[in-house]
Amino acid sequence: MPARPLQPARALPPVPRPGEIFDPVARALDVIGDRWTLVLVRQLIGGGKGFSELRQRTGIAPRVLSSRLKQLTRDGLIETLQRGGRPLYGVTERGRSLEPIVASLARWWIHHGIEDLDIDLGRFDETSPQSILEALPFLLREERAQEVDLVFEIRLEGEGGGVWTVAIHDGRCEVKRGFADRADVRYTADARAWCGVALGVLDARDAVKGGLMIKDGAPKALDHYFHRVSSLGGSARSRSATSGRRS
Repeated sequence: MPARPLQPARALPPVPRPGEIFDPVARALDVIGDRWTLVLVRQLIGGGKGFSELRQRTGIAPRVLSSRLKQLTRDGLIETLQRGGRPLYGVTERGRSLEPIVASLARWWIHHGIEDLDIDLGRFDETSPQSILEALPFLLREERAQEVDLVFEIRLEGEGGGVWTVAIHDGRCEVKRGFADRADVRYTADARAWCGVALGVLDARDAVKGGLMIKDGAPKALDHYFHRVSSLGGSARSRSATSGRRS
C-alpha cells in the first residue's frame, strides 16, 4: 500500500503587535497605565496643587514627578494654573473624566487588594491624617449612607493635625478642610490616635478611655458609615502589634 503523502504544515497567522489589537482596556492603559498617572490625577481632582505639595502627598522623587507632570500636560490631562503669583497644577476636563476610574480603583484596593496582596497595615503608621480623611469617600458604606444627611467635624491635635468637615448626603461623602457650618457630631482627638482608629488598628473605646479622643453631639458614629480598613483585610498580626503600641 503506497504511503500517504505528507500534508504541508498549516502556517500559523502572524502574531500582531499589541498596539494593533482593538482592546479598549489595553489601549486606555497605553495612555493612563503609567504608575503615577492616576495617582497625580487623583490628587489634582481635589484642587490645584504646587510641585512641593504634590511631592509631600505622593512621595514621588523630584525628577520623576517633574517628568510625569510634563507628560500629563502633553497628554491634556493636567494644566498649569496661576494662583496668587505661584504656579499650580490642576486637572483639565479630560483629566477630570478619569474620576470614576480613580474611585473604582480605590474601592477595589480597599475591598480586595488589602487582603489579596496581604498588605501589612503597620506600614501606614506614619500616614498623615489628611490622607486618611481625603480617602473617606472611598471608604463610605454606601448602603448605610442612603437618605442620610449628616455632618461630622474632625478636630485633630498634634503632628498633622487640623480641622476637617466630613459631610454625608444621600449616599455620597464630601470632605473639605475647615470648620463645619453645622456639625451634628464632633470628634476631638490626637492626630496619631485618630489615624489608628480610622484604620482599625486602635479600638475607638480604648482611645476614648485613654483620653485620646472625645466625641460630642449626636450618637451617630463615623465607623457606622465608613469601612474600617482592618476589617476588610490586612495582617492580623500587624493590627495586633500596632494596636498594642498605640493603646
